[in-house]
Amino acid sequence: MRCSANVAFLFPHRRLVSALEAAAEAGFHTVELLDPYVLPPAELGSALERLGLHVDLMNLPFGDFAAGDRGFAGDPDRRAAFRQGVLLAEAIAERISPAKVNILAGRAVTGISLAEQLACLRENLEFAAARFLPSGIKVVTELLNPIETPGFLLSDVETVDTLLESLDGRVGFQLDIYHLQRASGELIPTIQALAARTWHVQVADAPGRSEPGTGEINVPNVLRVIQDTGYDGLVGLEYTPTGIGDPFDWMAAAGCLRA
Repeated sequence: MRCSANVAFLFPHRRLVSALEAAAEAGFHTVELLDPYVLPPAELGSALERLGLHVDLMNLPFGDFAAGDRGFAGDPDRRAAFRQGVLLAEAIAERISPAKVNILAGRAVTGISLAEQLACLRENLEFAAARFLPSGIKVVTELLNPIETPGFLLSDVETVDTLLESLDGRVGFQLDIYHLQRASGELIPTIQALAARTWHVQVADAPGRSEPGTGEINVPNVLRVIQDTGYDGLVGLEYTPTGIGDPFDWMAAAGCLRA
């Protein structure tokens, strides 16, 4: 399988351009961008072009991370902010041409029914898909585990599956192996059950969210299962290296190449 570099996780102590340079130096040609909004689109685009890098995935604006935001697509009181975020992402996407945009659902808010929040999430995902799909950009959303993100709207497989089914193939699933393991385990049957909806894959070992081989997940085996489902996209390396040895040493034995 071919792997892209999530520069925010792999190079957490570097600013964005420096992290992009580190990814290129490590042999990657494709990256994921957690927060591309820290740079003007022209500056970001120029850096990517200079380094010969392509963007496989970027996030939609997800709010104030330090204040606890993990997206806000399900908050009816922030519909306008969500749509402004889509427009901002469109402006950047026009310059850097990502293959996919990831949208975080956000935590449940008090005082509003869960049904209303899920309906708002669905409406906002539909809006984003209608904006991005004509440009060939896929929209995905993901599950975050309830251990680290309590109250997240999409924290179980059943809710994700029901939501995506209601969207009739306009939005796909970002399958994060780390979050899935921490949320429910049962990785192989869950991966197989969600195969038709999976448009993107990310990997880290659990429970430490570091490189494969440092935790409890048999990552090479899991990646083979994903490949056997017919998934032919990239795998985003979304882990924080332990700092012990080469964080990419595991790739050769797993049959993974830098994309």
